[in-house]
Amino acid sequence: MGIMTGCLKISNESIFTGFNNYIVYSIFDYESSECFGFTEDEVKTMLDDYELSEFYDEVKEWYDGYLFGNTEIYNPWSTLKYVHRKLQNRSSDAESFWANISSNEIIYDYISRLDRTLRDEIGILMQCQTIDKHINLELTYREMDDIDNIYSFLLLTGYMKISENKGHHIYSLIIPNKEVYEIYEQSFMKYFILYAKSRKKELYQKLVEGKSEEANIILNDILNHSISYYDNQENFYYGFLVGLFSDYTVESNREFGDGRFDICILPPTMLETVIVIECKHSSSVTELLEDATRAAEQIKEKKYIDGIKNKGYLHVVGYGISFYKKQCYIMKASCME
Repeated sequence: MGIMTGCLKISNESIFTGFNNYIVYSIFDYESSECFGFTEDEVKTMLDDYELSEFYDEVKEWYDGYLFGNTEIYNPWSTLKYVHRKLQNRSSDAESFWANISSNEIIYDYISRLDRTLRDEIGILMQCQTIDKHINLELTYREMDDIDNIYSFLLLTGYMKISENKGHHIYSLIIPNKEVYEIYEQSFMKYFILYAKSRKKELYQKLVEGKSEEANIILNDILNHSISYYDNQENFYYGFLVGLFSDYTVESNREFGDGRFDICILPPTMLETVIVIECKHSSSVTELLEDATRAAEQIKEKKYIDGIKNKGYLHVVGYGISFYKKQCYIMKASCME
């Protein structure tokens, strides 16, 4: 008799395979539910033994959340690493230890292949909400590249947790804990940064040329490749634009004319075009056009462009940009001179 552990089932190719007559114990089985991680009682005992009971809530937030059968299970590797770190330095912070030992490129690969519907679903999960999905309990490694099996794979490999069994292989899924949440966040940000990087030069050039309609399409496309887990507040979009144009000289919240502009992108020389941006956060899609127009009018009324020209720049173009979730509208405030 032998024991082999892993994430997914081993594919039994034929009756002539050299590996047969085996029993599979999965996360859905009750008989083995306490065999592949720490139970809550075991974690509490360990923290008591090492006089770390005061950190129980932090351990639970970061490393609990897995459900084997009907047993709540903690990640054993990360829990041990956490305790070891605390014994060396009680003031050390919790971190995603699992992210440092496992290959999370598969998460990045999945994210890079998601369509809009799947990106929205991941966005829901990253807001700590649940989604209902059919799970393939017989998933093998040969099927892991099929995007239709994404949620089955993520569940069976520890990146999702069952919140509720709805019957007929339909389960409510949720991200299990803060450690795994950080893996999603890091993978998503890697993908989003790379995608935005591939389009930001084109966006910048359209803004310089005064082509607001074409810039609108590009910026909306960049936003549509994001995942809606942010707070949907004006300061998020402000920071998003500052980061998007970080390869250029960006000034923000500076006094020019009769007020303070949100963002100013300065060119290398006075002969090239300066871009001034005023941001607005809309409360609905129907307000995008009105808010962008209001932002553009603010640039004119506050004489931001005149203030920049007084600094010696010859060409300036201003834009009011309004945002609502993953949509935006760009309104040109002035023509280049």
